[in-house]
Amino acid sequence: MEENTQDNIEEITWKVPEFEKHERSKNWYIVAGLISVFLLIFALFTSNFLFAVIIVTAALITIIHDGKDADLVDVIIDDEGIIIGRKLYEYDDLKNFSVLFKPKENLKNLYFEFNNPAKQRLSVPLLDNNPLQIRDFLLKYISEDLERTNMPLSENLSKLLKI
Repeated sequence: MEENTQDNIEEITWKVPEFEKHERSKNWYIVAGLISVFLLIFALFTSNFLFAVIIVTAALITIIHDGKDADLVDVIIDDEGIIIGRKLYEYDDLKNFSVLFKPKENLKNLYFEFNNPAKQRLSVPLLDNNPLQIRDFLLKYISEDLERTNMPLSENLSKLLKI
């Protein structure tokens, strides 16, 4: 973490994995394979060839992606915005942020909502960073969403299904 003095932090930096790598058992692959085959048969039976292509493409992407390890990318929060890897998210494009810190649930994430509703929410793991320090820094530039008290449903489902 870079700073001039204790009270005057210019930026906060840390590294996060590019994506969350799930540990999948042999049973997960068997169930996923059976569901994929069933959906593929259904798509062919109903002559929905586009759906069949989507199923095959999703299966291939999952297989290729599973063999890849997550690279570490830099997260930088400064006076211009949030930089993740090589992508800058300016504060003007962000609607709000929220910090979820629930040690008993092993949850320590930072969420950003965009002004553009078509853009997906941005989730950043805080890892060993002090959530209060990050919150205080962000409050200088963007409003906080105090309504968010739980992990989004989409993220819960993603963890549950290991996708």
